Amino acid sequence: MSAGGFGGAVAADDAALRSDVRRLGDLLGQTLVRQEGPELLELVEKVRKAVREGDGVELLASLSLEDSVQLVRAFSTYFNLANIAEQVHRARVLADARTDGGSWLARAVDKIEAALKAQTPGHELSIDEISQWVNEMSVRPVFTAHPTEAARRSVLSKMGRVADLLEDSRNPSQSDRLAETIDLLWQTDELRVGQPEPLDEAMNALYYLDDLFRQTVPEVLNDFAREMKRINVVVPVTARPLSFGSWIGGDRDGNPNVNAQVTTDAMVLQVGHAIRVTIAAMDALRQMLSISTRIIGATPELTASVEADLKHITEFEPRFLRLNAQEPYRLKATAIVHRLALTRDRHAKGGPHVAHRDYADTAELIKDLMLMRDSLFAHKGELIATGLLERTIRTVAAFGITHATMDIREHSDAHHHVLGQISGVSGYIEKSHEEKFEILTGFLARDADLDVTELDSAGQNTLETFFAIADLIDRFGSQAIETYIVSMTKGPDDLIAAVVIAQQVGLVSLKDEKARIGFAPLLETVAELRA
Repeated sequence: MSAGGFGGAVAADDAALRSDVRRLGDLLGQTLVRQEGPELLELVEKVRKAVREGDGVELLASLSLEDSVQLVRAFSTYFNLANIAEQVHRARVLADARTDGGSWLARAVDKIEAALKAQTPGHELSIDEISQWVNEMSVRPVFTAHPTEAARRSVLSKMGRVADLLEDSRNPSQSDRLAETIDLLWQTDELRVGQPEPLDEAMNALYYLDDLFRQTVPEVLNDFAREMKRINVVVPVTARPLSFGSWIGGDRDGNPNVNAQVTTDAMVLQVGHAIRVTIAAMDALRQMLSISTRIIGATPELTASVEADLKHITEFEPRFLRLNAQEPYRLKATAIVHRLALTRDRHAKGGPHVAHRDYADTAELIKDLMLMRDSLFAHKGELIATGLLERTIRTVAAFGITHATMDIREHSDAHHHVLGQISGVSGYIEKSHEEKFEILTGFLARDADLDVTELDSAGQNTLETFFAIADLIDRFGSQAIETYIVSMTKGPDDLIAAVVIAQQVGLVSLKDEKARIGFAPLLETVAELRA
């Protein structure tokens, strides 16, 4: 199979891209012959020719089901490979553009700098104002999934392997490795035997989050801080301009298989995985921070912290204590690794937080990392502090020990269904939006304790989600779940209904001025958007 017959698949003037696509197409053709015999490749070429000549419909209609399936697999694999080649090519073009003219971020800062210089009296924008905006900035891409759309991780990893090989053009074994990977792709079933479950979707999201954690986000945040510094705007190392969210495991409205237990299981899976990835990052930090007190000192705060770690964390191996006795940064990084492992174990078992042994939240982890950073600054380690360590701190701040903040989404009708049973108001469901709003705000104002013991199964499922939210926030901290989204919101009562249920499980109290989660309406019809 070659690229030539696919016409507009790639731009005619992109010679390098066309070369990559043609090579991948040729390798795929060889795979088809190896795996299925020359007949399939001949069929592919026959179909391509028929389509070009306008005779494709009749030919395709005559194919057997088995031949049709093989043909679809061949063409879909080709276009997947072509898409990968295009992505790699675009990355090269963007990299060249950054080399020649700076990144998009650098160009944006150039425009800000030019605007600052061109300001007229009375219309000045101060650096302090820009600093405030930057420090308050919060960008949060959110991962969503649909039960029919989760690609297999096995396929994703092999696609990533093809991209890596295309980028490694100097490797003399490149063609052999590409051929091997394409054979693996062909022998991998791209379709699941059964419908993916919510936890399968969660695992796919973790695949992307891992890549972001290890490669992309550290550099993006480092570039952001560096570019802002050019206009005298300091981005605090603990700031969180970028974070991530997920609906996976929390979207009850989008997936009927999501319930309170699924939400809990998805969060436990996500946090456990996030901590494992963070442990790997801390282990890399430990390998690098070989600074010895025989060469240069450390702050009393770091020294005292390490001494406290040695007292409370009994899991230190004697060998490490002996080898790293004069290396406080390595000892501290080792303590962090142990505390993260203990945190993961605590979460898995559902036990209580133990001070000085595991981490209660991300803030405690960042505090430990900041001790090392501050000590480096105080002892001629500015480059190390602002390099490796600050990249690590900014990344940990972005992801936290939960990796992503989960949103919960439920249809507005589900909340009214619950309140129709617990409000004690006759004919509640039939009442107008205005009447419901008045009833519900009354419940909120007096912190009404409603009887939730006589719910039907649907109502109980909705209520259990709120209990699960409270439990997950208790276990994993406030970053675990921050927002409850009410879909098909048509009036204020639809939002307040969810708040009243949250009140019953202690998530909200007007009397105590407490709200452990926020609530957001999802306006999905033209009428609500215009209102």
